[in-house]
Amino acid sequence: MKLFISEGNPHCLKVLAALEEAGVQCDVQFVNHEENLVPFLSRPSLPALLLPNGQHLFSPNAICRYMFEVSGQECSEACDQWLEWEATDLQPALLQALHMAVLQGKELEATKVLAGPLSYLDQSLTKANTPYLTGDVVSVADLVVCAALHPILSAPSLASGDHKSVRLWFDRVAVSQSCVSASHKVLQGKGLQAMKSFMHRQPAPQSGQCRGSTHPCNSSPAEDEERERVVSEEEMEAAAITWNKDFNVSAAATERLHPILPQEGKRNILLTSALPYVNNVPHLGNIIGCVLSADVFSRYSRLRGWNSLFVCGTDEYGTATENKAREEGLTPQQICDKYHAIHASIYEWFQIDFDFFGRTTTEKQTEIAQNIFWRLHENGFLMEDVVEQLRCEQCQRFLADRFVEGICPHCNYPDARGDQCDKCGRLINAVELKAPHCKVCRQTPVIRSSKHLFLDLPKLEGQLEQWLNKSTSSGDWTANAKQITRSWLRDGLKPRCITRDLRWGTPVPHPDFQEKVFYVWFDAPIGYVSITANYTDEWEQWWKNPGQVEMYNFMAKDNVPFHSVVFPCSLLGAQDNYTLVNHLIATEYLNYEDTKFSKSRGIGVFGDMAKDTGIPSDVWRFYLLYVRPEGQDSAFSWADMALKNNSELLNNLGNFINRAGMFVSKFFDGCVPAMELLQEDKKLLALVGWELQQYIQLMDKVKIRDALKHILNISRHGNQYIQVNEPWKKIKGGDAERQRAGTVTGVSINVACLLSVMLLPYMPAMSQIIRDQLNAPYSCVSAMLHGSGAFTRVLDAGHRIGTVSPLFQKLEAEQIEALKKRFGGQQPQTATQNAASPQSAATLPSPVIEVNAGADPEKARQLTQAVAEQGEKVRALKAQKADKATIMAEVSKLLELKKQLALAEGTSPEPTPVKGKKK
Repeated sequence: MKLFISEGNPHCLKVLAALEEAGVQCDVQFVNHEENLVPFLSRPSLPALLLPNGQHLFSPNAICRYMFEVSGQECSEACDQWLEWEATDLQPALLQALHMAVLQGKELEATKVLAGPLSYLDQSLTKANTPYLTGDVVSVADLVVCAALHPILSAPSLASGDHKSVRLWFDRVAVSQSCVSASHKVLQGKGLQAMKSFMHRQPAPQSGQCRGSTHPCNSSPAEDEERERVVSEEEMEAAAITWNKDFNVSAAATERLHPILPQEGKRNILLTSALPYVNNVPHLGNIIGCVLSADVFSRYSRLRGWNSLFVCGTDEYGTATENKAREEGLTPQQICDKYHAIHASIYEWFQIDFDFFGRTTTEKQTEIAQNIFWRLHENGFLMEDVVEQLRCEQCQRFLADRFVEGICPHCNYPDARGDQCDKCGRLINAVELKAPHCKVCRQTPVIRSSKHLFLDLPKLEGQLEQWLNKSTSSGDWTANAKQITRSWLRDGLKPRCITRDLRWGTPVPHPDFQEKVFYVWFDAPIGYVSITANYTDEWEQWWKNPGQVEMYNFMAKDNVPFHSVVFPCSLLGAQDNYTLVNHLIATEYLNYEDTKFSKSRGIGVFGDMAKDTGIPSDVWRFYLLYVRPEGQDSAFSWADMALKNNSELLNNLGNFINRAGMFVSKFFDGCVPAMELLQEDKKLLALVGWELQQYIQLMDKVKIRDALKHILNISRHGNQYIQVNEPWKKIKGGDAERQRAGTVTGVSINVACLLSVMLLPYMPAMSQIIRDQLNAPYSCVSAMLHGSGAFTRVLDAGHRIGTVSPLFQKLEAEQIEALKKRFGGQQPQTATQNAASPQSAATLPSPVIEVNAGADPEKARQLTQAVAEQGEKVRALKAQKADKATIMAEVSKLLELKKQLALAEGTSPEPTPVKGKKK
């Protein structure tokens, strides 16, 4: 084994400490920060561990865990939980703190940023009353967390008397030989100053992290406090050299030629977006959770020069379709035809640029699904079992999935479906439901036996875990995707039924099961394969080519287990060299204002309504991506949408591009003037170049929302540059001042051109409008985004631009208020309005239960329990001395629950007392 590390890199502290503590034999080599040692990564990633089999590990925590496992020390579940906390909770705050302390000298502010994570760590250590995080001996968790905090807690200026349990624990671990040695090698006794070079190369940290908040996170990185970045003389000169390089026309984007197939020597990317159910109209949450996020990355991939194929389609089989057909008096096929056309129209309006948008009700779907079935059967990964099912005697049919509802056996949610509870997210068998009823006739069903086929997941668990370890360590899996997958594996996999007693579905080809169809979650993901097969007869070049193809799956978090466990097991068991997912990108939920989307109650904006608002689709795309629920739930807000449109698009981005273009038209007769760079211009070039590199690094990691910040930062830099230099005044002066006005105008118009390219994945129509106004060559589209990014002079002196006009319109308060009322519905305010909306017809993480007026003993019992649980939560928060806003939010939920309880008991709820200021 060979471990590659770099000086001043805090992540290297962890792996060196783990290496010494584990006592593993391994060569250690110091390299520079920019050295890219992992062949399949587009940017440097250190530390990196080269394994004997030639594979690489480059997640610091994964390397630490591996070191301990090699030495025979297994990682406990508690240890894994601490590693997850360090990566997802501590690291974001730590990066921000180090940025403040190392680069800005704001040491006092740095300690405040870490207050939350350190308090949690302190409380955990105090409560456990053990010398180390997981017990009486040092674990890999102790080394990882201690090494992460070492630069901060070892700095005398940052030492604090607070968090006594943390201080005792840290002093105990940090004095170990492994930690002392690692610190000496990486920081070389220089403390925080040793990290300066490393920190300069990191993306700007995000302040205002919403983790731990009780409300959806709706702030954007673009709203963070702007900090002046220090630019060195070397950076300025390097930026000027890049600016003056010949424009690389050979790297320009080319027209797409279909069918797109993998190419030797290129990065081949297969993009899928979770197949939307055909039985409904997608709302904004569905759109951002799946197709829009995938579309942004697909467009970006093409800008990067990668060979990508983006496929999607409607999921058309299953009980949901049968239900919808019954409601509308149509056949299932007619419903599929109707809603497939609706979906296609909506996505076209939102400018979702699929390479192919198909459907699952095709002959290819039947052929491929049945082939995978037979291969699983022949390889011994299917089993038969008799299942007790609910049968409606009135309807003379077994009640599968959504044909039955009842009370959840786990959380007592009153409207759980026959396959999953929308409140707690647990998968359930229909016979486990309390008080079940048939959705068609409302009668109580009886239990009957039926023979079914199961995918033997326990038999595939070893193969699955081996593949998952490789995929999650080498690919970009979102934290929630990893957590959800791990929770499925934690208790051991169980056989999963793949057949259903339905009429509408892919028929099971086995002679003993001719009256059954495949269960939709065995069948639906195979739709990705069959849709590709309907696109090209050479589909196997994408789907049976794991050595040459990388697959990205985009979805909301409720779909994760089917893409990370069930579908991969089907493909692994088929033993047919299928391509498996490398990067699983899952969003959280998007709410609507303070409630959830509801078509029946007229609440929220659905895809077919957005175009009737008069707001361009590009503005919808921008705002949905601005509040994309990365890491935590967020909420669509009309007021916030207007604010972001008017401030970020109109006053920031649009203002800068329009001014730059108007100066060229008005002062220089529509031709780009000659440019003679001064240090001030070079500084802007360096700032813009740095923002471009951060944008590329974040987009490469599918941090779509965070990357948007850097587009807006560039236009802010540009506005400030124009404001300081005042070309409208200098143009009236002497030759030197006129030359200065020309340079500022020429640099600005080139920045505007760069912005048009960076904006393309987010706002494709607006990107084209800007390039048309600038008369920018088509070759500029991808040339500036190749490699690590290069801000070059695309529009040379003498280039004639087109006609310049305003890009954005203001959203007026009256217009927004009218839209808010139109889409607000007429329902009374209830506690369920705090619930998150399922992005693809699954989990509802609401802690409350909606009830109707009038006495209802069963719901009163459920609400009594909910009130008790919520009361306990409030008391715990008060005991922990949580912030006031957090406590008040939970108190509001408690009061709302009490009101509902009163209604369920048939009594009038007492009015909530309103506290006001004393006059």
